[in-house]
Amino acid sequence: MCPTGSSLRPETSKRSDLRPAFDVLDTDRDGKISGDDLRTFYAGFSGATASDEDVIGSMMSVADLNKDGFVEYDEFERVLSRKRNVGGGGDWGVMEDVFRVMDRDGDGKVSHDDLKSYLNSAGFEASDDDIKAMIRLGGGDEKGGVTYDEFVSVK
Repeated sequence: MCPTGSSLRPETSKRSDLRPAFDVLDTDRDGKISGDDLRTFYAGFSGATASDEDVIGSMMSVADLNKDGFVEYDEFERVLSRKRNVGGGGDWGVMEDVFRVMDRDGDGKVSHDDLKSYLNSAGFEASDDDIKAMIRLGGGDEKGGVTYDEFVSVK
């Protein structure tokens, strides 16, 4: 245990399935997510806008638990593993932002085309069968895609 209260060894996790999402956001591959990483990620979907800066600032303030200016994997995992508040809102806004980025056409569902486009822009190649399997894993179907509620309930 370090004096700051953090551990030198990474904690073993039941949610290691979040590593690929972390790696997508860690655009410079230095093992931590910075504001610049998020800007690079968002720039792949749209030109940089003032609202993107607001989202980036919000995401960093929510996820950077030790306030060092970076989001390390354990912080990322803790934030994304939090349970939804009964009244909604709270830290769940990060997941809503991620869902909105993935929902390219804005129809409230991540469809086959949305997911394929998202993965390709993040540098991941995925076959149509892979995309179909991901959508089924998320509780959606090929025609309808995955809704936000299904997205946040993936375990």
